[in-house]
Amino acid sequence: MDQLVEMRQITKTFGPVVALRGVDFAVRAGEVAGLVGDNGAGKSTLMKILTGVYQPDGGEIWFDDRRVHFTSPLDSRQAGIEMVYQDLGLAENLTPIANIFLGREITRRRAGLRLLDEAQMARVARERIEGLQIRLPSLSLPVERLSGGQRQSVAIARATAFQAKLVIMDEPAASLAVSEAAKVLGLIKRLREHGVAVILISHRLQDVLDVADRIVVLNRGAKAGDLRREETTMEGVVSLIVGGGG
Repeated sequence: MDQLVEMRQITKTFGPVVALRGVDFAVRAGEVAGLVGDNGAGKSTLMKILTGVYQPDGGEIWFDDRRVHFTSPLDSRQAGIEMVYQDLGLAENLTPIANIFLGREITRRRAGLRLLDEAQMARVARERIEGLQIRLPSLSLPVERLSGGQRQSVAIARATAFQAKLVIMDEPAASLAVSEAAKVLGLIKRLREHGVAVILISHRLQDVLDVADRIVVLNRGAKAGDLRREETTMEGVVSLIVGGGG
């Protein structure tokens, strides 16, 4: 597999606070990388730099074999990076179809007017949802009437509907029951099968161990470990999370 993302020696400070201390982070195409660490370890800052919310003070980012400078989330989305935030960012009163195409609606011209092509959007959304083996009671219900796991699935379907190469997931199973969390983890595995790289940020270490190919540990703004799943244990990951860091 080729490297899809390479973040090299990334540094970031906020006033007197050093958030990142020369962090190297890489993800291969079609790989699930777990990103773990205690609160304040630098996980969110690193991902906000990757998605263009923040700009690094030092270091460089390579994506899909070219050096990039993302100055906004729009830049990173156009490159093929999508982020599913913990709050999902769904419009609760809209259907799964409308949420998937929110801000990216398909239109057609009729009698000089540009109208929504609802049939085309429904067809594409259904193909995406079925391709990921997502089970929803209806595509016509507002998402506020779906379960937590189903809403998470809609958010993931939206993130991957436009040829995303990398999906970043922030605590995707944090508020879900065990059965629904298992379905979301299964969906992450299917994204990998489709060749989509995934960065999984989670405090649920067992979830990370269940699905990740590699686990990167941050501690006090430095990389404390980069572990292949088959070569580590829960105890090994925890020891790096709570250790002295760099």
